[in-house]
Amino acid sequence: MLEPTFWDDQQGAQKIINESNGLKESVEGYEKLVSRHEDLEVSFELVKEEDDDDLRGELEEEIVSMREALDEFELLMLLSEPYDKNNAILELHPGAGGTESQDWASMLLRMYTRWAEQHNFKVETLDYLPGEEAGVKSVTLLIKGLNAYGYLKAEKGVHRLVRISPFDSSGRRHTSFVSCDVMPEFDDDIDVDVRTEDLKIDTYRSSGAGGQHVNTTDSAVRITHVPTNTVVTCQSERSQIKNREHAMKMLKAKLYQLEIEKQQQELNEIRGEQKEIGWGSQIRSYVFHPYSMVKDHRTNEESGNTQAVMDGQLDPFINAYLRSTL
Repeated sequence: MLEPTFWDDQQGAQKIINESNGLKESVEGYEKLVSRHEDLEVSFELVKEEDDDDLRGELEEEIVSMREALDEFELLMLLSEPYDKNNAILELHPGAGGTESQDWASMLLRMYTRWAEQHNFKVETLDYLPGEEAGVKSVTLLIKGLNAYGYLKAEKGVHRLVRISPFDSSGRRHTSFVSCDVMPEFDDDIDVDVRTEDLKIDTYRSSGAGGQHVNTTDSAVRITHVPTNTVVTCQSERSQIKNREHAMKMLKAKLYQLEIEKQQQELNEIRGEQKEIGWGSQIRSYVFHPYSMVKDHRTNEESGNTQAVMDGQLDPFINAYLRSTL
């Protein structure tokens, strides 16, 4: 960073700064834990000598606090996969069920937005297709922040909702499904082979809220990777060029994800592992009626406070999943 030419490449410079800040945060966190541990040892010796109830109570509180801090730091150290530190691209796609599942998608959109805000992550809407009556038909978010992908990869899968439908005049119970897809955002130097002749690029007018440019210029971009039939869309920017850049990053992320899943599938076949793919393989259920419960089927982590979860308190589920992958 002291090199005279450091800022010649601003994107590269910012990448190094972010990496440096992340390393500093890890080292400083470790040093704080070491210091707190030393203070605990001193307090422990003092309690043994003094046998004071107030000192013992303070020590017990500090031990509980220290354990929580250790758990948090350990989780941070678990995020060591190649792209865990990257920004995350999160997509929500409702399943069959029309308005019901589209409304469920809008509830999940709010939940993930709240979670991101609580972690001081920045949220950008790359693509948004509103539902006809309520909710959303599809939405793509870019969630920016250190370890955003590392945390949110725990959310990839099908999310199931059971509730009394607000759209059913008979007050019947409905089950809705939404698929959540999560990919890391890659830098331009990611090694994904995308040939120009394999791409079909369409432009169209933006459909979401956004200002005077919406519905006046063909600024939105849709890119189809013909060999894999992978489609990405972006309409977040006024500029067609910027939307195309965003869309290409999303396409590279999806193609990389497809390659990883292909390799994993081959490994599973070698090991003889079989996993059901489809709406029946939901990772988490959210039950609002006849009782209140959110349960993750991979880890058995659960919460009876459904409102808190829908307000973005996802960390217990994310933490349990990350620990289960060790």
